[in-house]
Amino acid sequence: MNSAFSNRIKAEAQRLGFFACGIAKAERVDEAAATQFRQWLRQGRQAGMSYMENHLDKRLDPRLLMEGAESIVCVAMNYTPARRIPEGEYQIAAYAYGQDYHDIVKERLHKLAAFIANDEETKTYTIGATPRTFAYRAFSDSAPILERYWAVKAGLGWTGKNRQLIVPHGGSMFFLGELLLNIALATDSPMENRCGTCQRCIEACPTGAIRAGQDFDANLCLSYQTIENRSAIPEHIARKMGDSIYGCDRCQQACPWNSHAHPTDEPALQPKDELLRMTKDRWKTISEDDYRRLFKGSAVKRAKYSGLVRNIKAVSNNESRQER
Repeated sequence: MNSAFSNRIKAEAQRLGFFACGIAKAERVDEAAATQFRQWLRQGRQAGMSYMENHLDKRLDPRLLMEGAESIVCVAMNYTPARRIPEGEYQIAAYAYGQDYHDIVKERLHKLAAFIANDEETKTYTIGATPRTFAYRAFSDSAPILERYWAVKAGLGWTGKNRQLIVPHGGSMFFLGELLLNIALATDSPMENRCGTCQRCIEACPTGAIRAGQDFDANLCLSYQTIENRSAIPEHIARKMGDSIYGCDRCQQACPWNSHAHPTDEPALQPKDELLRMTKDRWKTISEDDYRRLFKGSAVKRAKYSGLVRNIKAVSNNESRQER
């Protein structure tokens, strides 16, 4: 496939609301990255996310996710908020301000796939003399695929020391998505890592989940503990929660690249006025009905009502200790 077709795909992705789009060849993950991932699992740094160990063969070779896969179109959707929960109130991670990103990103990916399918280049695609019927799969944090790895391969950005994808002139507040296609497209090249000697994200992490020269440890991460963890939050970690009752953005807020970020204008990612009006007292008395209304269609449902209440109690207990 020629580069003009790849450029048309990227232009359509931008029209659909994606901040960045790049293309990588569908192939096995390189051995260095595969070895590092296996070691990360062996060390138990995935914490209670045992699903990271499932379908390891597919996670390390996306061609096993779809027969005939040739290309991976990677996209990034900006979620930098234009309005934030006021300082001094309980905080939730910015990615959960609006509607569930899984649905938003995948809906746009299906539209992008339809555009690709209707392009003349696709309609006349052949392998040798044999025409190929177009096929695809769309993912957004919904399949065993190393999303940041492929985003880097597709030239969207680089993996920062905070383990987030950093996009030039955009920062790290992005949802990622992928289209696995059975047609070969002109691909992009990875870019150099531009973090340099900066360690602001490492210094900002309250629990040491990210450390210089070491792999990320989910056991220590406030995002893991307040969202994925279904058990009690260990006391030494709970004491580091600050005002965060769902997720943690401190490593992203400290990153200088996020000073280049422009707030998203995507309506579905805007916070409800009711969310921005929530006070500490209202959080402490939130009912299950309140929770369901406030977070209908939101990613916050991942933590469940019981998990959110657990988090609120932990933060409230910290405040009580400080007042003594």
